[in-house]
Amino acid sequence: MPRPYRFFQERKEMALTDLFRKKKSPRVMVVGIDGLPYSLVQKFTSDGTFPFLAGLTKSGHLARMKVSLPEISAVSWPTFMTGRNPGEHGIFGFTDLKPNSYQMTFPSFGDLKTPTFWDRLGQIGRRSVVINQPGTYPARKIPGALISGFVAVDMIKAVQPLKYLGPLRRLNYEVDVDTQRCRKDHDWLFVDLERTLEGRQRAVELLAKEEDWDFFQVVITGTDRLQHYIWDALENSGHPLHAKAIGYYRRVDQFVKEMWERFHRSADVSQEGDGFYLLSDHGFTGIKQEVYLNAWLQEQGYLAWDKPEPQSLEDLAASTKAFVLDPSRIYLHRRGRFPRGRVEESEAASLLAEIKAKLLELKHEGRPVIRQVFARDEIYSGPETPAGPDLVLLSHWGYDLKGSIKAAAVFGRTDLSGMHTWDDAFFWSVEAPKPELNIVDLAGIIERKISSAS
Repeated sequence: MPRPYRFFQERKEMALTDLFRKKKSPRVMVVGIDGLPYSLVQKFTSDGTFPFLAGLTKSGHLARMKVSLPEISAVSWPTFMTGRNPGEHGIFGFTDLKPNSYQMTFPSFGDLKTPTFWDRLGQIGRRSVVINQPGTYPARKIPGALISGFVAVDMIKAVQPLKYLGPLRRLNYEVDVDTQRCRKDHDWLFVDLERTLEGRQRAVELLAKEEDWDFFQVVITGTDRLQHYIWDALENSGHPLHAKAIGYYRRVDQFVKEMWERFHRSADVSQEGDGFYLLSDHGFTGIKQEVYLNAWLQEQGYLAWDKPEPQSLEDLAASTKAFVLDPSRIYLHRRGRFPRGRVEESEAASLLAEIKAKLLELKHEGRPVIRQVFARDEIYSGPETPAGPDLVLLSHWGYDLKGSIKAAAVFGRTDLSGMHTWDDAFFWSVEAPKPELNIVDLAGIIERKISSAS
């Protein structure tokens, strides 16, 4: 077959395939951009870094969004994918303690106490493709296909159905950058960012071709990594890696454009962009100071160790009244909840009020550190609420709260330059979202869109 004829025949077949795969029932596509703050989207859409998103912000609605507390991916993504708060879905952090012990555990997808909206869509016959979703390891069967995002340590357990494991390996798909190396080697960071983004693109092409989907989602996590390691390269145009950093965000903008075009080739929409959504799971800002809360509790007399150099919470002394789990969760050392706990229920309320008042007075170089202190029942509701922390702290921007047990001083710094924020995530849609949008609202928006033809 002559080459020109073959080329046009291939194009014709692709067009027919796209036409055949278009559905009259609503399709939805979501692109998650981990940690990308609303304020940075605004900056990049105005200065030319995000040319495609700049067009979207003119034709749709860019909203500033609050997320779950604490403001970390391990909590926000489960809230997004269930439409439930932590008091219902049961995930309160990257780590937790086994019941009635001081042994650390890492909550997994199996610990999620409520169904995801992909499960609920499956009950009405809808199929989902979900690529690189944090908080879904080990992957389990959903109505469609799932590739787990971080923390996924074994690709064999990160892919469902398993028939996609071999193709993904041949495509050199990677779940994440090498975080240990990239944190130290910023030149390698950009090599790894490009490689993982290309892997996302290849996975999208594979699953879009193989699956007859109703909901399609892909998450980019490289933005979170870059912002943690070299946030200052985004803020400072004189930074030696500024141009490379901006170049990566231009690639992200191009990726969004490609997803937009793919969506419109496959979805029958009455209005351009109807059913296409963009979001982040938290915001970001630069770090002024890291704040080690266990050191503060020890300084204030609320915490003590049985060893001069504690190795884990197993070394808590019985006299301890409160301790912290990353990043900002305070737990009273309650009798009956912890093996050596001594805090009685009768004294809990006054002790929490005392700790809260002192935290709100905490200052660094004359500036207040803590913006708000939330009691458990103020931010969580549902049957899992009693398993949550007694207090959750929200800092002023720039003060990065930590639960380290080894830090001797209250204030310090590591090599990280960026931190999460609670109220500066973003959401984009054609439709205007409600005021005071929270990430817990998004599952309902998506479900209503897809099930509207049921």
